[in-house]
Amino acid sequence: MALAVVGGGRRCGKSRYGLALASAHGPRLAFIATLQPDNEESRQKAETARRERGASFITYEEPLDVARLLAERASDFDAIVIDDLTHWVSNLFMAGLAAPEVEHHAVRLLQAALRGPAEIIIVTSDVDFGFSIDPPDSREFRRLAGLINRRMAESASRLYWMVFGTPNRIK
Repeated sequence: MALAVVGGGRRCGKSRYGLALASAHGPRLAFIATLQPDNEESRQKAETARRERGASFITYEEPLDVARLLAERASDFDAIVIDDLTHWVSNLFMAGLAAPEVEHHAVRLLQAALRGPAEIIIVTSDVDFGFSIDPPDSREFRRLAGLINRRMAESASRLYWMVFGTPNRIK
């Protein structure tokens, strides 16, 4: 079908807008959560998000192999939201994958998103707007996340930038 990317900063309404976009494509909806609820704060965040989505979305928690899950399940749904791409890149990076491996996973994800019959909405966070003085690992993560965000955006048929809860269509 088609790929839409919704990006922006923290707490700007990206997820909410991604859910609204998905809901416009039919009643069979899925949500792929990449957050690893490994502490109390992230568990509460995941539970709050699940309540806000309600019963309309079937939720899959997949922190690493999102491409496999998408390829396996895309034909079961009208639309699938993947939230959050940047979290996913972080998960892969923190799991010890080298940059070329992370990029390979991103290519697989993009191929699965473009091949399947479902509308795919990828929610992603911007990584920064300034100069970096962080340690090398932080800079490498931001480089990877920025590169993968750009590749997804270039392949998307629709691209939105969220600012203060307001979607701005870029393409």
